[in-house]
Amino acid sequence: MKLYYAPGACSLSPHIVLCETGLPYELVKVDLDSKRTESGEDFHRINPLGYVPALELEDGVVLLEGPAIVQYLADQAPARQLVPPPGTFPRYQLQQWLNFISTELHKGCGNLFQPDLPDEVKESFRRRLGERFAYTAVQLSGQDYLMGDVFTVADAYLFVVMSWRDYVGLDLSPWPVLLKYFDRIAERPAVGEALRQEGLTL
Repeated sequence: MKLYYAPGACSLSPHIVLCETGLPYELVKVDLDSKRTESGEDFHRINPLGYVPALELEDGVVLLEGPAIVQYLADQAPARQLVPPPGTFPRYQLQQWLNFISTELHKGCGNLFQPDLPDEVKESFRRRLGERFAYTAVQLSGQDYLMGDVFTVADAYLFVVMSWRDYVGLDLSPWPVLLKYFDRIAERPAVGEALRQEGLTL
């Protein structure tokens, strides 16, 4: 498998999951400005939308969108228990978290990366994000991970979104449970390995 990624982007989430699964993979770095891979290939040939992540399978089929990719990867290594079994109610609860992170947290942070947004608009986005993170903090109270006491692909995704907080000017200090959660995920060997491979430090 090939994972097309950009360092520190949302593609870090499936990269962490790959490290957690132990599955063999190849990393292909993408320049998101030029839309070219490190070998000079036009990335639009892989993903016409031009953004990461993209996962190319052995047969050449390409899977897009992080929440779909992490579930696919986890299903290839069921013994790692990174997702509940298909068809069970906890699997739908996991998908609930993935959708929430994608639409309410990831998208909100993504808007704040736009340099031309007026300050008052950015502040409005930050307030909305604060409300969503406050909800997340309540859900994490008394448990180690989003799904209870077991790390899942949703935790990998939330960790990556939270790692952008300094870049978008988001203060999470009002929710100590979130900061402890972030540190807990950061201590996982697979997370450290993915960060190392992407040349990142926390």
